[in-house]
Formats: sequence, C-alpha cells, structure tokens
Amino acid sequence: MIFFRYFIEISYDGTPFYGWQRQLGQISVQEAVEIELQKLFSGQEIPIVGCGRTDAGVHAKQYFFHVDFENEINTNQLSYKLNSMLPQAISVQSVFLVDSTLHARFSATKRTYRYFIHQQKNPFLLGKSTYFAKELEINKMQEACGFLLGTQDFSSFAKVHTDVKTHICTVYLASWHVENGQLVFEISADRFLRNMVRSIVGTLLDIGTGKILLTDLPGIIEQKNRSAASQSIAASGLYLWKIEYPEA
Repeated sequence: MIFFRYFIEISYDGTPFYGWQRQLGQISVQEAVEIELQKLFSGQEIPIVGCGRTDAGVHAKQYFFHVDFENEINTNQLSYKLNSMLPQAISVQSVFLVDSTLHARFSATKRTYRYFIHQQKNPFLLGKSTYFAKELEINKMQEACGFLLGTQDFSSFAKVHTDVKTHICTVYLASWHVENGQLVFEISADRFLRNMVRSIVGTLLDIGTGKILLTDLPGIIEQKNRSAASQSIAASGLYLWKIEYPEA
C-alpha cells in the first residue's frame, strides 16, 4: 500500500497534560492531537507516532511526530486548521512530507534537553522553571558534567521497573550555563531513560550544595543502582529542547 508520511513539529506546555503518551483516564498531548485530527478527517482514526515520551509536567520546545495519509495533503492548510483547534498549550510549528522510511522515534540521532532553575523567587516562572534558593558551587557542578560524557550504563539515574532493553546511553554534551538570569543545564544524547535528566539534575544540585562530593559521582554511576543517586527534581523545569535526524 502506498502512503505519504508527514512529520509534524509541535511545541507544548506540559503543565496541563499527563505526559506525551496516551494513558487510560488521563489527558495526554498525544490524545489531544489525535482527537483533533480525527475531527479533521471525518471521524477517521488517525494514529500518530511520537519521537519519544515526556513525563507529566515536562514541556517541549521541539517535538516531532509522524502520521501517514493515503493521499498528499496541503501542509499549510493542515497546520492552520490544527492550530485553530488544538488547546492553547500546543502549537504546530511546521508540517512537511518526508521519506516513508523516516521514523519519528527510531530515526532520531540526537536528543537535547534543557533544565531551567531560578534562584530568586519569581511568580512568573511558576511551572516553567524550578525555584532553588540554596547557594550553589556551580564550578563543581560543571566539573561533574565531565563524568557523564561518553557511552556508559545510566541505571543509577533511570526509573526502575521499566521495559527498556538496555540502560546504555551515549552522552555527547552535558553543561551548565546562565541564560536570562536563569541557571540552565543542557544535555544531549542518542537516547534517554525515563526520569534520567531529572535524576541527573538532582544529583548535580546535591554536588553544588556539598551534600554529595564531586568525587562520588563516578562511583554513583558505577553502582548502576537508582538508590545511589539523588532524588529526581521537579518536572516543571524540564524541556525537550531539540531533536535531530539524518540530513537526508
């Protein structure tokens, strides 16, 4: 059967949703999109495949999903109609035709997350950044990022009892910087485990406050035990920032 595959790029505020993936009894970003697509196509179910899952409360600056149609569509028209129908928390950025072999999840080569922290109380950042008032030794947090780079087992930072086949990930970048008065952690990898970024940030913050020694981090990684690392920090400051695919 011949079909036309389209990638749809969206951004969303994760606050009102129980993550990306459909879940029984909870509203998800995926369900919100599929409901509107079904309306647009005369009640026909239009399944979509996302580039990954985000947890409840996590935001996405850039997120891709793919959808297959039997006929070519007007991309500008679909983008306009979806934006007029979707909740305010979801915005369609672009719609474009791709090769039928390109997969939103499995073809992605690199994913980047950012975690935002503000250290001065700010009501306008509520739900979009995490307030952390304790004094931090950012130089130690930055030095600790070096231990995260490369290909290794990240079981110590992964949610337990998940159905993944491996906890091996390759981290290309891990770094802290200041942006518009906020402290930002950025991390890029070929793949991420559930809760991985939030537990890494929680651990790095504990290093920054002196609760954990910088030299303890390699041992925490080597233990491959979730209880060895710190608690996960709140979802509100986490953003799926960028997804990269092969240039072709």
